Amino acid sequence: MGPIACITVTAPDLAEVEAAYTGYLDHRVAGRGTVGAGLAALWQTPAMAGNRYLLLRPAAGEECIFRFIETDTDPDYVPFSTFGWNAAEIMVENVDAIARQLRGSPFEIVGEPQNLSFTDDIRAMQILGPGRELLYLTEFRKPIPGLDTPVARCPVDRVFIVILGGPSMTDLQSFFGASFGVPAAAPVESRVKGMSAAFGNSPEHKYSIAALPLAGQSLIEVDEMPPEARARPCREGHLPAGISIVSFVTRGIDASAAHTVDRQEAPYRHIERASCRMGTGGELIEILHA
Repeated sequence: MGPIACITVTAPDLAEVEAAYTGYLDHRVAGRGTVGAGLAALWQTPAMAGNRYLLLRPAAGEECIFRFIETDTDPDYVPFSTFGWNAAEIMVENVDAIARQLRGSPFEIVGEPQNLSFTDDIRAMQILGPGRELLYLTEFRKPIPGLDTPVARCPVDRVFIVILGGPSMTDLQSFFGASFGVPAAAPVESRVKGMSAAFGNSPEHKYSIAALPLAGQSLIEVDEMPPEARARPCREGHLPAGISIVSFVTRGIDASAAHTVDRQEAPYRHIERASCRMGTGGELIEILHA
């Protein structure tokens, strides 16, 4: 399983999204159109058929893209307050320079640049986008032994980590291991400031998290959420608020129930069939069968 190929986000206004990402994160338009009935059926979200979408890619290429789908969204949605895909982490060249550029932008800075608690060689900040998607912008000052990550090829490169919250660390790891052959990882206790803010805990409160290694220099961070966390609300037939789907390239996964997809645009350009599964946290996983 891997790499990560697409991050799908719901947003109320695609024009705002395009202006924000092209104007401040140096992304390029990679496509636009309307969600067809086939894709809506693949995701089991029939109400999304006919909605407009926008594809955005970093300047370096389209290995991993953002797909924004225009729809009414939940204005009360807060990342890290519910199970599911809570954030996406992007590799950048210089996080402090980007922070200066983002002041006064449509992105809300929710975490200023700072070194990680366990190393000064990784520095990151957090921003909230027009679809209330939470993005980590992360700079690696040098490679970290044992952590296979990409090198930024442009100021704001691709997503290399997605962050998933669920009720049980054991269940999260077991699902990805049994379904996709993803190796287990030893959990560690770590601060997750977004989760602490959502649940009113001290910023120093620690949670059980683990980084599951994928192919293609990608990872899934799985976070065990507090007992009071709940599934993300969603209207029937619609996609949930925030980051609603993450798409992964896979090899050797059963494709008997997969759908044929249009190969004209990313993330389907190099695959013929795709399927979709729901994980233990209610997250939607789009499987691109290579």
